Amino acid sequence: MNKVAVFRREHFNAAHRLHNPTLSDKENAILFGKCNNKNYHGHNYDLIVKVTGIPDPKTGYVIDMKILSDLISKEVLERFDHKNLNLDTTDFETLNPTAENIVIVIYNLLRDKIDNKLDLQIRLYETERNFVEYPS
Repeated sequence: MNKVAVFRREHFNAAHRLHNPTLSDKENAILFGKCNNKNYHGHNYDLIVKVTGIPDPKTGYVIDMKILSDLISKEVLERFDHKNLNLDTTDFETLNPTAENIVIVIYNLLRDKIDNKLDLQIRLYETERNFVEYPS
């Protein structure tokens, strides 16, 4: 059978500060630059969720896109949109909210909710030019 990839694009806004508490303020400033601003800074994130699998013979769907949209809304957007990732979420209480870590967290939030016979990949644009994918 032929595998097909379907994609859902979403958008959220969030603030964060890149900071490692085991380093000095000077080391953090050198390592993270402007992203270490103690007053935080924000991004307009674009999220692309890719689900790959064989279309169901009964429905023709790889996954019902309405179900996928609702899942992303519940698990990701409600949790992160218009939030300070460092202060307003439990996901980043001890995890530095880099784009790399955010994409892994999002993957883990969705992976358990999507049938294991389907492949999942998450792409997160932090800026128009900078994005990460997991798994790569």
